[in-house]
Amino acid sequence: MRKKLVFIGGGTRSGKSAFALPLARQLGQRRLFLATAQPGDDEMRQRIERHRRERGADFHTVEESLAVAEAIGQHADYDVVVLDCLTLWLSNLLLEGNSLEAILQQVEELATVLARRSFHAIVVSNEVGLGLVPETPLGRMFRDVAGLAHQRISAVADEVYFAVLGTILRIKPSPAFLDPAEIRG
Repeated sequence: MRKKLVFIGGGTRSGKSAFALPLARQLGQRRLFLATAQPGDDEMRQRIERHRRERGADFHTVEESLAVAEAIGQHADYDVVVLDCLTLWLSNLLLEGNSLEAILQQVEELATVLARRSFHAIVVSNEVGLGLVPETPLGRMFRDVAGLAHQRISAVADEVYFAVLGTILRIKPSPAFLDPAEIRG
């Protein structure tokens, strides 16, 4: 089976991860979950722990909030790698003070690593370009960098999905509706 790169975008709580995890289980036995969230407060720590429990023990979890391309490169011995979430990673890079150009260079490094992978990869991200123009310069920069990153990852992806209202739509290679119940088994 050809190793594929799957990119899943959509709104918050739209069903992205609920689609990504069963898909990863179908793609291989040795599964890595690369988490980009940072436990900055008690609520976030609880959220991260809840997600870890919901994933179960059949995923090895690595938490990496900044050096994502490097982390993927160091874990090439898995059948499938799930990167969740691209937009959290971009946010982390912005809050570290990185410029737009520096972040886009890291996105390019990630795209290169993903294009050369020897395993299936699933990248999950939040679509932030469907709302209002953010009021602050940081908000606008985040929206811009997320949109540019999505374009780049989508370009190298074999399959692209959009999750909305609990519904999964395949955009690439050709449009199709997927019943999430079919993926969950």
